[in-house]
Amino acid sequence: MSRDTTTSPDQAKPGNMRWVICALLFFSVAVNYIDRLVIGILKKPLSAELGWSDADYGHIAAAFSFAYAFGYLLGGRMIDRFGVKRGLPVFVLLWSLSAGAHGLCGLIDVKEQFRMSYPWFSVTEGGFAMATLVIPMTAAGFMLARIALGLTEGGNFPGAVKTVAEWFPVKERALATGLFNAGTNVGAILCPVLVPWMYSHIGWESTFYATGGTGFLWLVLWKFFYDEPEDHRRLSKAELAYIRGGQPAVTAAAAAVKVPWLSLCRYRAVWAYVLASIFAGPAWGFYQFFLPDFLDKKFHLSLQETGWWTGAFFAIAAVGGVAGGWLVARFLGRGWSLNRARKVTLLVCALAVVPVFLAPFADSTWLAVVIVGLAGSAHQGWSANLFSVVSDTMPKSAISSVIGLGGFLAYFTGGFVNEFTGIIIQKTGSYLWVFAYFSTMYLLSLLLIQLLVPKIPDTASHGS
Repeated sequence: MSRDTTTSPDQAKPGNMRWVICALLFFSVAVNYIDRLVIGILKKPLSAELGWSDADYGHIAAAFSFAYAFGYLLGGRMIDRFGVKRGLPVFVLLWSLSAGAHGLCGLIDVKEQFRMSYPWFSVTEGGFAMATLVIPMTAAGFMLARIALGLTEGGNFPGAVKTVAEWFPVKERALATGLFNAGTNVGAILCPVLVPWMYSHIGWESTFYATGGTGFLWLVLWKFFYDEPEDHRRLSKAELAYIRGGQPAVTAAAAAVKVPWLSLCRYRAVWAYVLASIFAGPAWGFYQFFLPDFLDKKFHLSLQETGWWTGAFFAIAAVGGVAGGWLVARFLGRGWSLNRARKVTLLVCALAVVPVFLAPFADSTWLAVVIVGLAGSAHQGWSANLFSVVSDTMPKSAISSVIGLGGFLAYFTGGFVNEFTGIIIQKTGSYLWVFAYFSTMYLLSLLLIQLLVPKIPDTASHGS
């Protein structure tokens, strides 16, 4: 039943319940990132203890990326179908169990090998031939656990973006997205600082059990605090009116419309989001899985030192998501059009990424971390506004599906990037070409956005 949204003079000032909801999203994203980043921090000791090569680790990272791609795609669709209130906690429960399951790989004999034959295009034989993958059974176990984690973590961001679209007026969406997205950085800061300590005191198996258990605390808080805006007992009439008054008018019939997956292809904004996700999206996965290894290989750091410097990178990156949301709100406050404010902010972020190709040439750890941290910060600001472009241009009933589609393609592409990165590092020992690749992808993505969506309407009409 809908609530009366009329306001009286003493209710004119909106409350802050929407920011409590944003805090819940922040917490879920932080837990999400802690669970996925543990393996990157422990790569060095796990490789030594379990007999992994750089290529083996590349397989494990690729397995997560491919699974996360499908998890994003299916998760977005399921969130649109079942709603945030029911759908998001199911995903958190399942990924928490999957994160803890990594510890079970400690039961596998490190001497066992896994062999799998698969078709592969052979240039020398002029066609497809059978190749054989041989990896440690422990690596195969981690691949299975990472697949489960990727499939279940994929619902988090589509659900969070949809929640922001429901709970925030247009002018606050990028800021709210930037704030909850900062949870990625907080989780990523805590992870490299705490995980080496946990590893040294309780071992890697229990480290995975402990970090996986954090999701259950979030489930309790979600149950206590979350409901849909119209049904929320702690949401004032004034705040509900403020939220709805800052959103484009949508008829009940339009809100009830279910947008078929294939019909999304007719929206130019979907293509813009998808292409930007393919070209720029994989960068963040690269930082998650390979930055600790880059720092270790270049500067020969201890595990704890690698953790601290990786935490410093994510601390720098945390600024970008909030700054990107603040900047677009600042531009809008000056009377800029939504189109101009969004795209100028995206341009600032894209330009800030360009210097990242210099990271392999840095002669000190702090300089390398600052260079890559600037790129990571720009990525977060870019993401906050790119997500908001979807909520600016698409029907509410399709937002999670579009976010899921873009995430699917970003992480599917990222799977190949991770796979090839592992191979490149094993053969060359250098990260130069990978950093050079990502330094230009944001500018290319912004060009495609401008070509496909020349103008984002100020009314944030749904579709283009």
